[in-house]
Amino acid sequence: MKIKEIITLASVVAIAVLVAGLSGCEELQSFFQPATSSQSCTDGDRALNVGFYAYFSPVSYSEDEDPASAGFNTHRGYEADLLTALEAMQGAGLSFVRHPIAVWPDIWLKSADPEYDIVGGGITILDSRTKDATGRKVITFTLGHIEFRQSLLVRAEDAERLATYADLTDDVRVGVLSATTGEARLLELTGLVDADGVLAEGARVTTPQGAVVADGTAAYTITAAAVTPNLAGRNHIYPPMQNMPQVIYLGEEAGESELLDALAAGTIDALARGAIGNLDAVHAFNNRFAVTALDEEVEIGGFTLAIEDAALAACIDDKINFLTDERNIGYAEWVADPLVFMRRAEMWNNQ
Repeated sequence: MKIKEIITLASVVAIAVLVAGLSGCEELQSFFQPATSSQSCTDGDRALNVGFYAYFSPVSYSEDEDPASAGFNTHRGYEADLLTALEAMQGAGLSFVRHPIAVWPDIWLKSADPEYDIVGGGITILDSRTKDATGRKVITFTLGHIEFRQSLLVRAEDAERLATYADLTDDVRVGVLSATTGEARLLELTGLVDADGVLAEGARVTTPQGAVVADGTAAYTITAAAVTPNLAGRNHIYPPMQNMPQVIYLGEEAGESELLDALAAGTIDALARGAIGNLDAVHAFNNRFAVTALDEEVEIGGFTLAIEDAALAACIDDKINFLTDERNIGYAEWVADPLVFMRRAEMWNNQ
């Protein structure tokens, strides 16, 4: 069973109610600015090439996860509907040609390439993700349109046993997708890395080049934006202490659906990623899974554009402000009413 199976109306409402409880943090209110302009974002003749991550249901995903299928090029999910509503806003001058991207690491930097104007896929806004490998700032983020909180997805029968990050001991296998905030927060919350991403001394990491053992210095570092070369392609972290979990890397070729299948099959015991995707999986897998260990930290997701396109990013922000009612309409409202952004676009057109 894959995550993109049809979710019943009852399940949709349940997700909306729970996710609504995760939003509304006061400290984020000043992060956003209201829409003030009806200017066109382009000259009207420029179709913007959008790269979207193909495997993050329900935020951004391909209709068919097989790259060889025609449906792989069809964009679905929350961000897909937001982009469609942007296109529908008269006078905004926005038209998108969408291209699926199957590989997650460094996806945020692809908007600096000539192939893409905009890149999305549930990308958490981090300053470290605006810079290339040389430290040069090459991309800018839109202000953000979705909130994330990290969590664990476990089999329902393990919900009490793996209720918190403190329950993750060295006999527990936690699956992650590399270079995600799900990986970074798991490593930090369990003590496998420090606040700077430096791997705990004694941690053993297997890679295609062989196994390495961290010495507690910055020479062995993993963050949500970068990794030292000696840890590239990592597939397993063995913890140096009993109160830390094993970390298993999957999904490089098939996205998070591979992690979900591994959890269902019992080859991993938990999946560390955002609560939105995990809640979606609970219902797609008919409550065989449960969400635990909800992280207190809130993340904001946005689109990336080349640093030279900062004015375009600001104009798109202006239009997103309207579609989201100055960020008061978000993921929970979309789940309850998938046409909510199109209704806002109609309001714009009728002004």
